[in-house]
Amino acid sequence: MPFYHALGQFPPKRHTQFPKPAGSSDAFYYEQLFGTIGFDGMSSLLYHVHRPTMVREVLESVDVAPKLAVAKNMLSRKLIGFNVEPADDFLESRVPLLANNDLIFGLAAPRQSLTTYFYKNADADELLFVHRGSGKLRTLLGNIPFQQGDYLVIPRGMIYQIDFDNQEQTRLLYVESHSPIYTPKRYRNHFGQLLEHAPFCERDIVRPGELETHDETGDFLVKIKKQGSLHSLVYASHPFDVVGWDGYNYPYAFSIYNFEPITGRVHQPPPVHQTFQTDTFVVCSFVPRLYDYHPLAIPAPYNHSNIDSDEVIYYVDGDFMSRNDIAPGHITLHPGGIPHGPAPGAMERSIGKKETQEYAVMVDTFRPLMVTEQALKIDDGKYYKSWLE
Repeated sequence: MPFYHALGQFPPKRHTQFPKPAGSSDAFYYEQLFGTIGFDGMSSLLYHVHRPTMVREVLESVDVAPKLAVAKNMLSRKLIGFNVEPADDFLESRVPLLANNDLIFGLAAPRQSLTTYFYKNADADELLFVHRGSGKLRTLLGNIPFQQGDYLVIPRGMIYQIDFDNQEQTRLLYVESHSPIYTPKRYRNHFGQLLEHAPFCERDIVRPGELETHDETGDFLVKIKKQGSLHSLVYASHPFDVVGWDGYNYPYAFSIYNFEPITGRVHQPPPVHQTFQTDTFVVCSFVPRLYDYHPLAIPAPYNHSNIDSDEVIYYVDGDFMSRNDIAPGHITLHPGGIPHGPAPGAMERSIGKKETQEYAVMVDTFRPLMVTEQALKIDDGKYYKSWLE
């Protein structure tokens, strides 16, 4: 995130003494640089009540790498996402469906909030899309309320918990990215400010606003994902003990309902819907919008060859005009190398229509995706034939 933010207390000069109030058990707060890409990426400076380095015990490690079933996929697929079964534990509810060396794409239906332990993904930035539900993301840099339609961007290394208001109805899409997740560069000027033609602005970004500071010692279970394994460690102090911080590296929320669509006289290509970028994939948001206004316009997308990327679309809500037999929670995978386009009849139906009310999230990867064993269990098995007349 190229926007400066600050919460709580911190000294006027970085890397200088920050004394605690008189009578404290130790003299100073403890500074931590929280950054990415060595010392070259986004970073924030945090100030802790206790040393953030105190590990009391290292417990078990569990392999959580996706179990791949199809390494070289050349089949268009439709996955019935709501067939992913709910699970109590937040991490155990995550079901990886598609993966490559750059990302993991999956769904989750957690029945319980993440409150009995803390979680940190040391491998990847996380993007959570809230399809159903609401609650609060709680992090060491502050808390963010969220609701249906929100993207939650959680930088790698961020310790967090998450509260759900109605746990029986929660449905999440998640992406774990080994490249940092940013707002698209072409939307920003050389200072980092979002430009006037961008489909969202800084006012739409929800940053941490409630800083929890816990001055507690004891045994605090932190589960850390690293190299495809989930490691359990016991910290000697509460992970949420930050009294203040400032910088550019922090979690934030953005609502798909605040994405302002870009339209034209003729059909616009998918990049106009782009919401996030990484070095290895992009994320796009399809939202209600006016259709093209050329007198001979065809609002449905034209057939196109996905040569350089695999395309994944997660259907959220509304009437999905370019497809037949699609419902909320469905996922379509169009692998690179096979042309794809509107379903039979969709092009003709779109002519003369003035608007669409669809919501969908698209992930286009620059390297092929592999299909997991869990994905095959919810694959309808016939989608690749859906273009036959």
